[in-house]
Amino acid sequence: MVTRRRFLAGCSAVPFLSYLSLNSAFAATPPSMLVMAMQLDNMTSLDPAESFEAIGSEICGNLYQRLVMPNPAKPDEVKGELAKSWEVSSDSKIFTFHLDPSVKFSDGSPLTAEDAAFSLQRVVKLDKSPAFIINQFGFTKENVEQKIVAKDAHTLVLNLSEPAAETFLLYCLSAPVGSIVQKKTALANQAGDDQGNAWIKQHSAGSGPFTLRAWKASESVILEKNENHPSQSLIKRVIAKHIIDPSAQLLMLQKGDVDIARNLTTEQLKPLQGDNNFHVVGQEVGTLTLMSCNTTNEHLAKPQVWQALKWAIDYDSIQKNIIPLTHKVHQSFLPAGFPAALNDNPFKKDVAKAKALLAEAGYADGFDITLDHYSAQPFPDIAQALQTQLAEVGIRASLIASENRQVLTKMRARQHQLAVTSWGADYFDPNSNTEAFCVNTDNSTNARNRTLAWRCGWSDEAFNKMTVAALHETDAAKRIALYENIQQEHREKSPFIMMFQSVTTYASTKNVTGMRISVLNDNPYEQVKKA
Repeated sequence: MVTRRRFLAGCSAVPFLSYLSLNSAFAATPPSMLVMAMQLDNMTSLDPAESFEAIGSEICGNLYQRLVMPNPAKPDEVKGELAKSWEVSSDSKIFTFHLDPSVKFSDGSPLTAEDAAFSLQRVVKLDKSPAFIINQFGFTKENVEQKIVAKDAHTLVLNLSEPAAETFLLYCLSAPVGSIVQKKTALANQAGDDQGNAWIKQHSAGSGPFTLRAWKASESVILEKNENHPSQSLIKRVIAKHIIDPSAQLLMLQKGDVDIARNLTTEQLKPLQGDNNFHVVGQEVGTLTLMSCNTTNEHLAKPQVWQALKWAIDYDSIQKNIIPLTHKVHQSFLPAGFPAALNDNPFKKDVAKAKALLAEAGYADGFDITLDHYSAQPFPDIAQALQTQLAEVGIRASLIASENRQVLTKMRARQHQLAVTSWGADYFDPNSNTEAFCVNTDNSTNARNRTLAWRCGWSDEAFNKMTVAALHETDAAKRIALYENIQQEHREKSPFIMMFQSVTTYASTKNVTGMRISVLNDNPYEQVKKA
């Protein structure tokens, strides 16, 4: 068990924190400080042009602002953040944004359209993992400076190669990759032609309500209030400490060492229900838990194997016995709450059917395979259940537990075999997950757009074409129908086994209010209050 003394002793070794800071944070958190226990091991960068994991995107959302944002109360609507207004040309190819002239970066400098143009150009030029969200509008390294321009200090113009639905473009710009970075700071810290990427990974150059004081991978993140942001928040400092064990998170919450525990499993949440000393806030969010097959592996190359895996799993049993308060069964790539999401669950455990499919694929005796998964709970428990259930049909899985970011790095290099991971939508339009799970137009090792389909070595021209057709359909009802059809086909013909949708639940001490979770899993720290 992690005792408070042992925890504090371990924290005191962190080089960028003073003992006084930690002592005040974890002994009796003051009203101006928000302290969270959470799992931080999936963060690989805090550059919004590169960050592509849930927690990294959440942190970036508190450091930076975007042109537009989903309406927190109704995420299928978009509202301006940096943009006060915008117009769309009659041919839907020119989008003009008028920026709020009062916005300042954290150093007090005004945020201009030149910063906005630079930031979006920078995404395309760096071409990191989330760049495809912006690239899909026809921007390339060669044309982006002509296509995205600052007309004047407060007017930004995007010239698209092809017409785009207004809502689709706005949803993409509302993704974390659309964050606006200060041009002069990025270039002042440039190494070679990296546009400040190496520096911004661990620093901030934004206009959001907080600035980054320090981040140490798999240890902690410290944010401080941006005094040049108009936020009225009384929270001056946010400390997020990496605590991988949910039981340790609960103990710290109960002792008052932290204000919020972020990764409690069903086992820890049960005793908090009905306890007036704590608040428990939950929301079904757009994060899915799935098993992916790397089709470049000879055992995982055939559709019959993918189907066998889908019929081998006892979804209901895992949900009810391991994750009843944190997940629900969901078997489509669009999360419930998204437009066009399919909420029926056609797959059930059927050992005979799974064995027959394996025999049809030429594996009547099954095969040996590795299964990567995150080391943080509840993934080890889920993986062990899957290991047992797959063994019943002859698939002998060896489990490999690693930190979240290590599993993701392995997948991005196509080095996994089977992998159980989570995936969160980047923006509210159905194309967000459809693009990720269906599109792979270049299956080569040096492909530009490395979607989830690419990571699994899976390319199907029918899905590429269906995705394009749905994306450009202007009739709203027809567009929804197209996405529903894609999901139905995907469940039958893809190497992805969709299993669960997350119910994000935060537990806090009774003096903390204002925690907000949306379908997109936004978490604005400035709205949290402490009595």
